[in-house]
Amino acid sequence: MSSIPKGTWVEVERVALGAGQRPPVRPSEPGSLPPRGTRVSGFLLKDGELGQMVRIRTITGKEHVGSLRIQNPGYGYGFAHAVPELLRALPRLGK
Repeated sequence: MSSIPKGTWVEVERVALGAGQRPPVRPSEPGSLPPRGTRVSGFLLKDGELGQMVRIRTITGKEHVGSLRIQNPGYGYGFAHAVPELLRALPRLGK
């Protein structure tokens, strides 16, 4: 696989809460379901490869760790791919 360079806009998937970490809720069925991943987009903080655990920084400046899914992810509902040059125009990005 080819390496994706630091600073690239990517999407990661992470598990927010495993089955044993979920708070008790009623009905109890949701607590027994397998965990679903949460997808988060941001800038890579170090070079990485697809499927590898990486750390990213979101547009709001928060850091997340997850499995690298997609390089340059698009937006849902037909809004096309993200434009890296426009993302970097926002403050605190790609650093």
